[in-house]
Amino acid sequence: MRKIILLITCMFGISVFSQIKVLKNESLVEIGKDNSVGLYKKEDKYTVNYQDLNTSNLNTIRAFSFQNLNGDVSGLYKLIMDGFISAPEENIVLELPNDIIELHYEKNYGQPTVQFIQYINKNRKYVGKSQFLTQKQVDKVFGRTNGKYAMYDKASGINQDVIKKGGASNATSAYGTKKKAKK
Repeated sequence: MRKIILLITCMFGISVFSQIKVLKNESLVEIGKDNSVGLYKKEDKYTVNYQDLNTSNLNTIRAFSFQNLNGDVSGLYKLIMDGFISAPEENIVLELPNDIIELHYEKNYGQPTVQFIQYINKNRKYVGKSQFLTQKQVDKVFGRTNGKYAMYDKASGINQDVIKKGGASNATSAYGTKKKAKK
């Protein structure tokens, strides 16, 4: 009789203290990726993942995220591409909600390249650096070669229509630049 009660108690205890819980799988869509840098979308939040070259552990993956307010993904792409046309003398500093990102341009083997430098949690002590990217690699990361850029270009078109109709007079993007509405 004792063995039966002990067995029932053990079975009841196992079912009550279960540690595995099934969670809803939220979709993460890859916009583009080249080597160790990629752009991903989850709902209206965009994330750039990269392998941090600034650490001794080569398996360190860092990320910075922002929402596509006022076509910020297209704006960031255009800002990076403009830097390839005329390289800025200093780094371009972008303020995101959680981080500060600098776009560092440099010529490698005679070819212009850009590097993301991330100040994690806006703290200048914690710095992450991506690999240097060429213009073709940036096109690939932003989905220009596979056609997935339409995922974020559509949103920017809608926001531009709102601005044109007088919905906003001055809009500040996620990376700190101001866009003026056309009337």
